[in-house]
Amino acid sequence: MIGIQRKIWTLTALVMFIMAAIWIMLTYYNQKTQDQYNDILQRYLNMNEVTAASRQTVNSLNIYLLTPTEGNLSSLRRSEEELRAAQSSVGLLRNGKNDFALTSYMNLIDSLLETTDRSVRFKSERESEESTRTFAEATRISRYISEMTLQLLDIELNTYERFYRSIIEQAQELKKLGIWILLSITFGLLLFTYWFSLSITRPVQQLTKAAQELAKGRFERQIVVNSTDEIHFLATTFERMRININNLIYEIRKKARLESELQQNRLLLQESQLRSLQSQINPHFLFNILDTLSKKAFLEGAEETSDLLVSVAGLLRYNLKRLDRAVTLYDEVRVMRQYMEIQSARFTDRLNLVTEIDEKCLSVQIPGLTLQPIVENAVIHAIEPSESGGTITVTIADGGDAVWLTVADDGPGMSEEKRTGILEEREMQPEGHSTGIGFGNVVRRLRLFYGIKDVIEIDSGEGRGVRVLLKLPKTRRSDNDDEAADRG
Repeated sequence: MIGIQRKIWTLTALVMFIMAAIWIMLTYYNQKTQDQYNDILQRYLNMNEVTAASRQTVNSLNIYLLTPTEGNLSSLRRSEEELRAAQSSVGLLRNGKNDFALTSYMNLIDSLLETTDRSVRFKSERESEESTRTFAEATRISRYISEMTLQLLDIELNTYERFYRSIIEQAQELKKLGIWILLSITFGLLLFTYWFSLSITRPVQQLTKAAQELAKGRFERQIVVNSTDEIHFLATTFERMRININNLIYEIRKKARLESELQQNRLLLQESQLRSLQSQINPHFLFNILDTLSKKAFLEGAEETSDLLVSVAGLLRYNLKRLDRAVTLYDEVRVMRQYMEIQSARFTDRLNLVTEIDEKCLSVQIPGLTLQPIVENAVIHAIEPSESGGTITVTIADGGDAVWLTVADDGPGMSEEKRTGILEEREMQPEGHSTGIGFGNVVRRLRLFYGIKDVIEIDSGEGRGVRVLLKLPKTRRSDNDDEAADRG
């Protein structure tokens, strides 16, 4: 991870490196130019030193000739040594353009030194006239040396004229180059600074936008920040917070939905009870009347009427139970038979009931008043409208993990709209002489009771009857949860 502090240090180091590079380049060029100037100046000084040394030698010779002492002779020898040293320095200035002139120049210096030695020797031999003549010759040679020095200087000036001009041109080009370098570096630093600032401000803007989205309650959008510094860590923390809040909201909504379903279940049960109670007028008084009529019919020899009254009393007593309590499939089958006995007395030979029941499956738990409304629906829509009547088949079989309960009729069938409405639990008004418990109500209570959606199938078509299949789990989900809680 590249931190913001490291980015700032990188920018500072880059600026310092560029400044140091420019300073080193300018220092190197200035030093090189200065060295070239010093070299040329040293050439001129060496030539001028030869002229000064030759004059000093002639002057020392004159003093010695006038006063021939050991001190003046020593001074003359020192002047000669200086002239020889100056001659050696000038010898190093030889090049292709001054070769001939410099050779003559060196010869003149040798001639001056030789003439000086002869003048001293003549003086020591007391040949004054010869000594004076050689002194005059030495003086003339010294003047030649001075003139030759000027000539050599002129040659040097002509030789280095182009160099001077090139230095001036280089200085001008360097000035232009410096301006371009300054502009380029300025432009580059501006670009780099813009990129550098953007690498900091862009993640901050992205993080600010994400925070605004969170403030608006949009917790489903993922927080994405393109950064490799501390802002990335901050964005990751924000993303974790968003996920935790989103999960918390999901849990709250889930709990609210479950509470709503529970409340809906309570209202549904209350509604079913109220619809069932609409037909109740003093139930115990009604049961007593039915029992009295049943006994009276039996005493009068009307056994069929007595059995019918017993079935009616049993059916009413079962319907008045609380619907929120589970019953066994055995109870539902028993009530269904009582209901069919009453309907058989009504329709006589028009109603035919066929049952195929596996007795081992009758212990399974089921909501109260589940089977009767389905059979009642078949009686109302398949038997009652038909003059010839029809057959209702009830089958209970073992389906492995569930008990398969099938109610089929051979009536005119059910429309697709009604079939879909029942499966989608839309409220359907009870038709005919029903007990008041609608088919959609049965479907809703089954799904709430078992906690699964795939608990019922309806197969129907125009003219081919209706086949209702209930898949009743042998073990309820709530029972498993209770067992797990007990084990925990």
